[in-house]
Amino acid sequence: MSDIIRRDPRAEWIARNRLHPLHAAMQQGQQHSWMGPNGIIRKNPHGIGFIGPNGIKRIDRSGAQQGGSSKRTAAVAVQLPLHQVAQPAFYIAVVPDMVGGRLGSHDRDLLGLAHSLAGSDGAVLAVVFGEHKESNFSTAGVDRLLVIEGEAFAGYVPEQLVQGLRAVDNQYSPRHWLLPDSRTGGGELGRRLAAAIGERPATRVWQVKDGQCSGRAGAGQQDLIRGLPRLILAAAECAEPVSETRHEALPVQLSTSAARSLSRIEDLGPVAVDPAAIAMAEAEFIVSGGNGVKDWELFHRATVALGATEGASRVAVDDGFMPRNRQVGATGTWVTARVYVAVGISGAIQHLQGIGACDKVVAINMDPGCDMIKRADLSVIGDSAAILQALIEAVENYRNDAKRDAA
Repeated sequence: MSDIIRRDPRAEWIARNRLHPLHAAMQQGQQHSWMGPNGIIRKNPHGIGFIGPNGIKRIDRSGAQQGGSSKRTAAVAVQLPLHQVAQPAFYIAVVPDMVGGRLGSHDRDLLGLAHSLAGSDGAVLAVVFGEHKESNFSTAGVDRLLVIEGEAFAGYVPEQLVQGLRAVDNQYSPRHWLLPDSRTGGGELGRRLAAAIGERPATRVWQVKDGQCSGRAGAGQQDLIRGLPRLILAAAECAEPVSETRHEALPVQLSTSAARSLSRIEDLGPVAVDPAAIAMAEAEFIVSGGNGVKDWELFHRATVALGATEGASRVAVDDGFMPRNRQVGATGTWVTARVYVAVGISGAIQHLQGIGACDKVVAINMDPGCDMIKRADLSVIGDSAAILQALIEAVENYRNDAKRDAA
């Protein structure tokens, strides 16, 4: 027999293609390293556990490491290097939107821009109002964390928030103020702060380079380039989020309390909005149905009970179960929901592209090996009708208990 090691191109192709039906079987017992004909140790870059040149470990999306479960993992192989600024020469202040008490993608882009402006001598100071649920400030690029709490900052109180930011400005004198130019509070708060401190802000900024910033103008058709001001209202994707370093996120406090503002605005609380009237691209909670949904009346009742906006896969739209404007995917609408629930959707590549920017994905499906299950943060394997009925009953029980407690 010859000692020459023979390659199997077809087996190698199947091992690289995770959509191939035999891909999972090829992963079992696969070698992670071997000695080549010239005595050089070869490593399998497609194997689970392989650490690439950027120090990122290849994770298991097949579910083999979780005892057969297909839940997606996000394990990081190496500890990211710690970025410390003991004595900051200056501060870059960031006021994230913190929708739902957590950092969103827009907030992380903003922190990435702040990190680039801070360099090695400055520190990124994140200013957060009220209680939050975020636990990953360190990996988002925050060097100092200032949480301003109190009943005065609860609800819609932009004038009081400006007073808090003015107190921060007096104590830390940030070189730059960065706020998201968004409709969820950052755009309005940034403009109010600019009027309060007498700064002319740069708005809709999408790029900062060489001491200049570029902002969208002319209904988004032109760019306005100007010198870098002290107050920047940045658009989404203004910079790459921090991903290669850990930061201290040391808690700091105001030396003096913020002045109490006599508000001219009365907060009457949130206004109920019909989820069906929300555009797909703006919806934060979407429940989509696919080919696996057999009882569409039950699906509609479930979305009403959950208070979610309805979506659908292309197959469901083509079959006439949902209108065309509710199609999610590359051939429909790209969505950025905070929670996306896929019911009976296998996960075609066009659909996965359309939900790529969603924060959390929940998959309800009978097939534990489908691509939507591999993409999901939470997977529920079972009959969609039974699961939707259980969700409706759980919501009704929760509301009934809340009514009894209130009485």
